[in-house]
Amino acid sequence: MSDLVVRDSNGAQLNEGDSVQVIKDLKVKGSSTTLKRGTVFKNIHLTDDAEEIECRSAQIKGLVLKTCFVKKV
Repeated sequence: MSDLVVRDSNGAQLNEGDSVQVIKDLKVKGSSTTLKRGTVFKNIHLTDDAEEIECRSAQIKGLVLKTCFVKKV
């Protein structure tokens, strides 16, 4: 997994434990919750897919976001 490069919507490289910000309102599948633009997630976890990251949220467990919807803070 060390050769996997994960990039955000602006092309900045994301690393394990970075903080990211949502760049547009997102409806969460399987939930009535909407992630608002500007929501910050700290301490992200990289997955085996270069286009997906795992985030922790108090409202939603096991949240996976596409990297095209986040930017590095």
